Amino acid sequence: MRSHICSGTFLRLTLSILLTGAASTIALSAALAQSVSGPAPVAAVALDTLSVEGRGERGDGPVRGYVARQTFSGTKTSAKIAETPQSITVIGRQQMDDQQVRSVAESLSYTPGVIADYRGASNVRDEVFVRGFSYVPRYLDGMLFGGDVDYSKVYPYLLERVELLSGPGSVLYGQVNPGGLINMVSKKPLFSGPLREIWLTVGNRAFLQGSFDISDRVSGTDSLAFRLVGTGLTTHLQEDFTRQQGIAVAPSLSWAPSPDTTLTILSGYQWEPNFGFRNFLDADGTIRPTKDYGYVRRDFFVSDPNFEKAERTQAWIGYEFEHRIGDALTLRQKLRYAWVDYEQRTLTWGRTSLDSATGAKTLISRSASGGTDAWGTLTNDNQVELKLATGPVEHTILAGLDYRDRTRDYHWGFNRKNVPSISLARPIYGYDFSRLVLDPDSNLNTSASQVGVYLQDQVTIGDLHLLAGLREDWAKTAMTDAVPRTAMRYDDSALTYRLGALYTLPNGVAPYVSYATSFEPVLDQPPMGNTPFKPTTADQFEGGIKYTPEGTHLLLTAAYYDIVQNNRVVSAYSDTFGKFIFKQIGVVHNQGVDLSAQGDITANLSLIASYSYIDSIIERTGDPTEFRKTPPRIPGTMASLWAAYTFDTGLLRGLQLGAGIRYLGTSWGNSANTVKVPSYALVDAMLSYDLGVLDRRFDGAALQLNAKNIGNVTYVASCQGAGACFYGDGFTVTGALKYRW
Repeated sequence: MRSHICSGTFLRLTLSILLTGAASTIALSAALAQSVSGPAPVAAVALDTLSVEGRGERGDGPVRGYVARQTFSGTKTSAKIAETPQSITVIGRQQMDDQQVRSVAESLSYTPGVIADYRGASNVRDEVFVRGFSYVPRYLDGMLFGGDVDYSKVYPYLLERVELLSGPGSVLYGQVNPGGLINMVSKKPLFSGPLREIWLTVGNRAFLQGSFDISDRVSGTDSLAFRLVGTGLTTHLQEDFTRQQGIAVAPSLSWAPSPDTTLTILSGYQWEPNFGFRNFLDADGTIRPTKDYGYVRRDFFVSDPNFEKAERTQAWIGYEFEHRIGDALTLRQKLRYAWVDYEQRTLTWGRTSLDSATGAKTLISRSASGGTDAWGTLTNDNQVELKLATGPVEHTILAGLDYRDRTRDYHWGFNRKNVPSISLARPIYGYDFSRLVLDPDSNLNTSASQVGVYLQDQVTIGDLHLLAGLREDWAKTAMTDAVPRTAMRYDDSALTYRLGALYTLPNGVAPYVSYATSFEPVLDQPPMGNTPFKPTTADQFEGGIKYTPEGTHLLLTAAYYDIVQNNRVVSAYSDTFGKFIFKQIGVVHNQGVDLSAQGDITANLSLIASYSYIDSIIERTGDPTEFRKTPPRIPGTMASLWAAYTFDTGLLRGLQLGAGIRYLGTSWGNSANTVKVPSYALVDAMLSYDLGVLDRRFDGAALQLNAKNIGNVTYVASCQGAGACFYGDGFTVTGALKYRW
């Protein structure tokens, strides 16, 4: 594989950055602490045993059951979800384990407003729609990890929780999608006691996965703790000849010299010799039959095993530092360097023609494409949090400066002339592609940086909670392409803000309103010329109700939103260029309602329920066929329900049963709204048994069975155009043995 930076240089560079940054941060915090508290005593201080988890739930820590109370994603402070005037959903470790999710996107399948599998069975990089906008960026521990272009993807077993902030978040994060952002929270070292966990999972399609999670204090110390998380899997995919294989490991180390100071180093490495397959199919034969061959088989492989390749390598290393000075002042700094590099070759569906051997239109032309893509992303976030009170008014003030720098080295080519066609009726594979040459289509180098300064105040006056934030961003982008010869450099800046208010009534019902804006410089390349796209901007009004009944572990939410996005960029197939190109369409207006219930109803019963309605309209465009139409891939309605019950008495003691249903309504398959994709409903189920009930010697061991799409429903997840439809995943079943001690 190609790599814009070798692994040795990568490690030396990032270790130097980490050590230098950590040392400077510790020195700064020590100086500030001395200025506030006076000179430090010379004599050594004996530290008490530290238990970070003993303070209760943190916004970036483990979730008890199905409901999180706190989150950092909405405010970058550990704030209560029920008191934050914006929609926030948290999926904890227990829910991910119960549902045996295989991707971050899948973990959001029961979340309102989310289209988690629009690519169907071909989820290669967690492309997720939220509130009708794609693709929402992915953050890891509060810093950008995967944008809308790069192919980064984190295995969910490495994560403690997955959080969704719905709606614009630019005031804290800078360049983000108006639909929202996904924040993936890493598993971090635990000081509370040893954790040892292993999973062994097998399933249909030759699925095999092994995972382990180990955490403890470093022997002989009270101030050091480590965690080592790893997973590896191999499986056949839905289409013939396709596989997914990969391994991942995430070591981390925490140093807590006092209850007020913590430094955590977080790292990860993920290698996938086969990261998946993207099976573009035509609308004819998927959402509607043809007279010549009816429906295309769900396992039909349009490419060739002698040509197909999908390999990806990822690595990241960084740190999080936090120091509290008294009860009022907290300093935080985060830094990470992440790298993703992939190589891909594939054959894609072209046009249908007459097959002389069958006398029917069953012959499919194909085009070849492939190349390499490498991204390097350096992120840094510096925060000062101050808590103060002025009479009855309590303030949590957050000031911050963040920075990101992204580089891309992209090489891609096509061959649309010398690729053998394939017959739907009698497919033949194993051609010799050794002489097939891909004509260079792009040799692109991109450099994009952002500096942002933000200020936020969370105000509490009794039961009234106010939130105000302001941010200024400066972004620089440079793109140079040798094929064709183009060069663009442009600077963008923007002022974004957020205002919100929430009031908690005596019965626990909390109505709220908020207004927020967003800003995104466009990193996609125009199809021709040197004129860059305009930045994409948006604003959202949101109003809703949050309700946490007293004495329960339950969160009920209802939200209405109205989002207007300007200068939206979309991908569409162009007959002129003979490929998908990017274009800027003008204004998209999305309005909708999200309803959700999430909680542990009793000690035995956990429940998740959601309903969403989206009305999305293109209000300004240069293409008259799109005007006042709905963008493709957005279902008007979605609903889901999941429940899990654990028996703790009688003959069924130790048994847990879970079941769920997911419904997605009809969507349009193109911007002209002439292709309609049918609705579908899928049923999932889970059964788990605690082996410790049978014999105390088996305490901590359990067997678990999961089944998804139990009815083996054949459905089309979405179409982006007549030639870009995707079958959803069929029936899958896995059995797991898990042991924790």
